[in-house]
Amino acid sequence: MATVVRAALVQATWTGDTESMIAKHEEHAREAARQGAKVIGFQEVFNAPYFCQVQEPEHYRWAEPVPDGPTVRRMQDLARETGMVIVVPVFEIEGEGFYYNTAAVIDSDGSYLGKYRKHHIPQVKGFWEKYYFRPGNAGWPVFDTAVGKVGVYICYDRHFPEGWRQLGLQGAQLVYNPSATHRGLSSHLWQLEQPAAAVANEYFVAAINRVGIEEYGDNDFYGTSYFVDPRGQFVGDLASDKEEELVVRDLDFDLIGTVRQQWAFYRDRRPDAYEGLVRP
Repeated sequence: MATVVRAALVQATWTGDTESMIAKHEEHAREAARQGAKVIGFQEVFNAPYFCQVQEPEHYRWAEPVPDGPTVRRMQDLARETGMVIVVPVFEIEGEGFYYNTAAVIDSDGSYLGKYRKHHIPQVKGFWEKYYFRPGNAGWPVFDTAVGKVGVYICYDRHFPEGWRQLGLQGAQLVYNPSATHRGLSSHLWQLEQPAAAVANEYFVAAINRVGIEEYGDNDFYGTSYFVDPRGQFVGDLASDKEEELVVRDLDFDLIGTVRQQWAFYRDRRPDAYEGLVRP
């Protein structure tokens, strides 16, 4: 397995319909593959608008099964075509009344490896997610992919350190954090939380945000997506805060072992002393 992994992410503007949105991401993925990328991740519910700005039953129409829905199957074909690992965030329906904010992980040969379901569900102005999603119940999987061990944490999850740590304890080398967050709410946290999580847990993080204003509200999604290394340093520049962008960066996974030896945070953990953290 390669020590240096060329990784990609996409921050995208909403096109107005699912077909063109998926097609646009397919073209970004093909361009990433042409640039040598071996893994790519998309933004939260990438094939739909961020409909959680409102609470309307019409938006259940965006949901589909995972892995047997049309989008994940299409992404499996794309993975086989490009030879890339793909992180695919979608609105999942498991059965009537059972809906989740989910990301499927597909290996470079097109095989479906599994899914992560968002654990922490916000319910505040402009982010009415409890109207649509149940809390995730599938744990904190880390997937053995062609590029290494990849985990997923979705948007609002990033405010909670426990899941970041769970992913680290299970060996994650790269964690994708697909998001939809806007300027007025948390922009001052965007460049703090994911680098801090990368440092505390000593792995790479891919932080993905939407960009632009969409039709169901006035949230101004500010992009500035990035990769950050286990030392908390950005890998290359941040993406634009106004324009759609494909970001491709080289990640040296050897740095993970180096940092874990230097800082030894995992050695010095005290799980025997943490019982109070999980008391109601």
